[in-house]
Amino acid sequence: MAHTDLAAVSEVRRALRELLRHRWRAEPAGAAELLLSELVTNALIHTRHGAAVTASVGPAGLRVEVRDFGPLPAPSYVPDADDGTHGRGLILVRSLADAWGIDARALGKVVWFELDGERP
Repeated sequence: MAHTDLAAVSEVRRALRELLRHRWRAEPAGAAELLLSELVTNALIHTRHGAAVTASVGPAGLRVEVRDFGPLPAPSYVPDADDGTHGRGLILVRSLADAWGIDARALGKVVWFELDGERP
């Protein structure tokens, strides 16, 4: 996905929805779409170098990774809810995900989240 192609956010949501349609209950699938939207939008807007998305469903749950290729290091904090209009996406991830994190790479980073959930 390229930086200028924010339409890709809806395409990635649609792909995740299709992946989860028969593998996941509606409630956690909706949360997964929302969290994915936040992470992809952040990667496209803030890094200007595109992003790659990986999603996998296994016995332990769902794991989604959004890798960007920007030169900036991973953020070292998650802002408070009162921090203007920036950082709310990570607050949302922190609130809704069962686990999440940021892993630095040689070029860019991977921001990931996991959702535990019963299958349908």
